[in-house]
Amino acid sequence: MHDELRAALAGLLDGLPPTQAARAVDRLIANYRGRTPTDAPVLRDRADVAAYAAYRMPATFEAVRHALDAFAARLPDWAPASHVDIGGGTGAATWAVAATWAGHRTTVYDWAEPALELGRELAAGVLPDTDWQRRVIGAGLTVPEGTNLVTVSYVLGELRPEDRRAVVAAAARADAVVLTEPGTPDGYLRIREAREQLTDAGLRILAPCPHSGVCPIAPGEDWCHMAARVTRSSLHRQVKGGSLPYEDEKFSYVAAVRPAVVGGADGAAAVAAPARIVRKPQLRKGQVLLDLCTEEGLRRDTVTKRHGDRYKTARDAEWGDAWERPSG
Repeated sequence: MHDELRAALAGLLDGLPPTQAARAVDRLIANYRGRTPTDAPVLRDRADVAAYAAYRMPATFEAVRHALDAFAARLPDWAPASHVDIGGGTGAATWAVAATWAGHRTTVYDWAEPALELGRELAAGVLPDTDWQRRVIGAGLTVPEGTNLVTVSYVLGELRPEDRRAVVAAAARADAVVLTEPGTPDGYLRIREAREQLTDAGLRILAPCPHSGVCPIAPGEDWCHMAARVTRSSLHRQVKGGSLPYEDEKFSYVAAVRPAVVGGADGAAAVAAPARIVRKPQLRKGQVLLDLCTEEGLRRDTVTKRHGDRYKTARDAEWGDAWERPSG
C-alpha cells in the first residue's frame, strides 16, 4: 500500500514552481507544529494541497500506520466494516487503514474541497470503497450510528478548544477510535485531553497506554510520543530538501475501544499491553535499558545477558513496542 501511495503521489508537483511549493510547505509546517486554532481550513487551494500531499502524506501515513498496528496487535481478530476519517484531507489515514485491514468502507470528512478533490484523484482505482464528503470539522459534527472505526489525524491542533471537544465527542460514538497528533509537547497535551474525554465517554484505552487510568507523566516535565521512519522520496526532496534518505516522524496517539463491542461488558477480549517502551532503548555492553510505561507508572527495566532470550528480544525492541514483563 505504501508503494501504491508513492506511485499516486508521483508527478503531483508537475507544473508547480518549487518556490511556491516550498512556501506552502513552510506555512503548513508552522500550522501543524504551532498553535494555530482556526475556524477555517488550513489547506486553502490546489498549491497548498499539492504541497501538503507531497510533503506530509508519507509521514502521516507512517505515523497512523504505526498507531493502527499497535491497536490491531491488541485486537487481532477484529476488523472494521465501516470507517470514518474526520478531517481526513487528502486521505493519508484512509490509506493507512486500508493497509491495515481489508473489506471496509471509508467516508472521509473534510472542510477543504481542494483536499477532497485531490484525495479522490490519488485514491482513484486503488481505494474504491471511499466516499469523500465536505463537512465542517467542529461543533455539530456527527458520525453515522454503528460506525466501527473513526480516525482523527493531525487535525485537533487546527481547531479551537470547543471544536476539538466536539470532534472527539463525535469520534467517541464509534466502536473504536484512533487519534494521532504531532509528537510535540502541545500535540501530546491534546492527545492527553482527548484520552480523558474518551475514557469519560466509557471507552477503554488499548494503545499505547497499558491502562485506562490517569497518564503518569507530569505535564510540562515530559511528553509521550513515538517515532516512525519515513523514507524520503525524490518528490519529498524536491519540496523540502534534506540530505538524509529518511526522516523520523515524531507523533503522539491514543487508541480506544468500546468494551461491550469487543469483549462483553468488561471488555475481556480487549487487552492492553502489560507495558510500552516509551523511549528509544539504550544498548549497553551486555545490557539493554528500557524506559517503560506500566499500569503501576513509569519505570526503567534493565535486561542483561543472564535473562537469555529476553535479552535478545530487548536488543531487537524498538521505541513504541509493547513489552511483555515477566511475572513475579
